[in-house]
Amino acid sequence: MTNQKDVVLRHPFPVRVAHWVTVLGFFFVTVSGLGFFFPSLHGLLGFLGTPQLAQFLHPVFGLVMVAGLTVLLLRNALHCLPEKDDRKWFQHIPDILKGNEHHVVEVGHYNPGQKMLFWKIMGLTVVLLITGLVAWRPYFAHLFPIPLLRLALFLHSLSGILMMFLIFVHIYMGFWYKGTLRGMTQGTVTRSWAKKHHPRWLREPATKGNKNH
Repeated sequence: MTNQKDVVLRHPFPVRVAHWVTVLGFFFVTVSGLGFFFPSLHGLLGFLGTPQLAQFLHPVFGLVMVAGLTVLLLRNALHCLPEKDDRKWFQHIPDILKGNEHHVVEVGHYNPGQKMLFWKIMGLTVVLLITGLVAWRPYFAHLFPIPLLRLALFLHSLSGILMMFLIFVHIYMGFWYKGTLRGMTQGTVTRSWAKKHHPRWLREPATKGNKNH
């Protein structure tokens, strides 16, 4: 067991709850969305009961995902603002993939790759929310002309596919950097992990001595 003196709080409880609520919403939205979009995957709708129930639950779980992401936006937006060393980080991607990130730049709370992923996901969420509301039957779809509905459905589907790609990248990187997943399950990370991947964040006054969940 890791000594409590060797760990620091990475993600507070509200952030972890919002993250896993987002995961739950994303899972059900993805399963139902793939069933709607690809006829060969229509059987996936049975996971949510019947096609009719899946059609009702798809936007509901979409709103669940949006709620979780909204909390994450409010909690993490300031940590994800661009900084002057971000370009240098991107210029040394090969070194970073080799695990030498700490030799490139002094990373703060999030690295530039995480920040870029964060804002792309938030941007796609806005598109998915607006287009989803426009196409939501029987509540709003009847208020819009057919051409606009078709455009909304196209943009919604395209954004959904892009969102799936970004989330899968996020999942992969979470497993790629050993010790990262612990931060979102237990809330804490080891000081050695933080020193290697986020040294500037570790030195911040709010991080020092923070050992509790």
